[in-house]
Amino acid sequence: MGLLFDIVKPFIYMVNPETAHNWTETIFGLYPTFPFCFNHLIEKNFVDDPMLNQKVWGLEFPNPVGSAGGFDKNGKMIYALPILGFGWGQVGAITPRPQEGNPKPRVWRFPKFRAVQNAYGFNNDGVEAIKRRLEEKLPFTLPVGANIGKNKNTPEEKAIDDYRLLVKELKELVDFFEINLSSPNTPGLRELLTREFVQNLIAQLKKETDKPLLLKLSPDIPDGEIVELVTGAIEGGVDGIVVTNTTTDYSLIETPIKKGGISGEPLKERSFRVLQIVSQYAFGKVPIVSVGGIDSAQEAYRRIKAGATLLQLYTALIFQGPGIVGEINRGLVELLKKDGFTHISQAIGVDIPRGVEAKEGVPPVTSNPETSQNGGTEKGITSISEKNTHSSLPSPQLKEGEETPKENTSGEKGIERKKDKGDRRDNN
Repeated sequence: MGLLFDIVKPFIYMVNPETAHNWTETIFGLYPTFPFCFNHLIEKNFVDDPMLNQKVWGLEFPNPVGSAGGFDKNGKMIYALPILGFGWGQVGAITPRPQEGNPKPRVWRFPKFRAVQNAYGFNNDGVEAIKRRLEEKLPFTLPVGANIGKNKNTPEEKAIDDYRLLVKELKELVDFFEINLSSPNTPGLRELLTREFVQNLIAQLKKETDKPLLLKLSPDIPDGEIVELVTGAIEGGVDGIVVTNTTTDYSLIETPIKKGGISGEPLKERSFRVLQIVSQYAFGKVPIVSVGGIDSAQEAYRRIKAGATLLQLYTALIFQGPGIVGEINRGLVELLKKDGFTHISQAIGVDIPRGVEAKEGVPPVTSNPETSQNGGTEKGITSISEKNTHSSLPSPQLKEGEETPKENTSGEKGIERKKDKGDRRDNN
């Protein structure tokens, strides 16, 4: 697949990036009609190894690599997740009302830097249309969340209302929520990333749902403010931290365009630095999701050892092709074996320093007695390696009326009907 992608890549790059993405949506939308055209890709790309299986927030993740925000803005790419090898995914960013986003052109490739710069501006069909689309695609065979944001014309004092409406409308359909306060493409949005606002927002959303709430951070926040945000979010009851969104540090690439956010290779080191800081305060308390510049098994493994339980990527698909997710997951298995680990949970956080003072005013790290080997205590992360509950490759959609076998904690063989749109977490 890598060789074929290298052959067609020059032709793909002749097409506007947004147009190319729209074509991709159309192609994957053909799955229900022509599944036989895609099943071989699932077999090739989807890695379901017991060493990578985890249960996080009560949800079963066959592998740690998920799709990042913006990959599926409107719920049209659910079928693509297992085809491309993802173990989980998300839809969005979703806003309450339909939104066209910023004027075109609004996305640019930089192959020299393996980077993308986007100024989309939360363009999406709105929650009502996306909700109907998700209902049509149920049941999901992988964990799927919603990346949620406020509308551009919603005043800051009404922002919480937007997020609360989104959670209320989608809570019966998705498995978790990723709170997006860190996109650089909505004016004033990043100004909401304060300890007080985040705590208030989480408290209000907790009134609407008990589904996991994840907070996505910006890479452009000073280190000391990151600590303030993370500790405040954890005190407020957040269920996970996502690091990071795109950056507005335009010095990272040779670009005359001074708008939007940069993703890909140039973001790698700053994203890793933020992960290191967040891990010092969140590891062992809530799961951490790392995103930003992940483009190889080695980089994915570095993030895991630095404290990430789960990973996300998007830009790597553009420059390395549709086989990259499978390559990363297969590589992770080999790296774990090489280091003598039998399960991914044993590697999570092994590189977190203890008692070493961080730079830029970040207090020193001390060992956390609550921290478990797999990096989760209060919010719960467990291995499901003993029983591979994804024993066969997932199809993106079950036929109407089909039942999904699920091993429950009592040891009895249960049947999970996901079509009822209920809570898909294992709460037994």
